[in-house]
Amino acid sequence: MRLIVELESRIAGEESLFRAQLLREDVARLRKLRELAVAAADRETLEVAARRLGWTQGEQRTHELHAALGPLFDAVFAFEHGDTGEASEQRIHDAWVALTRERVERLVGCLSTPVPKP
Repeated sequence: MRLIVELESRIAGEESLFRAQLLREDVARLRKLRELAVAAADRETLEVAARRLGWTQGEQRTHELHAALGPLFDAVFAFEHGDTGEASEQRIHDAWVALTRERVERLVGCLSTPVPKP
C-alpha cells in the first residue's frame, strides 16, 4: 500500500520527534488495518475489529470519526481483496486525508477554550 510507504518516508525526513512519533503510530495503525482486512471475511467483520485500533486517545472519541473511518475501511478492504491499482491507491489516500482532517478538528476542538460572546 503506497500510503504506508509515503508515511514511512516522511518519518525518515521529519525533524520533529513529536511528529515522527505520530507518523510511526499512524503507520502501525495502517499495518494493523491491512492485517485485519486480509483476515476479514467481509467488510462488516473488518469494521468491528478496525474501530478498536486506537484512532483517538483512549478510544474516547473514535465514535465521532465514524463518517471518516468508513471510507478508509472500505478502500483498504477492497485493496486487500483484489481491487489494486492506481485508482485504489488514490481512494485509500483520499480517505486517509479526510480522516486526518477529522482527527485534527477533534483534537483542536478538545484543546480550544470557548470564547465568551460579547
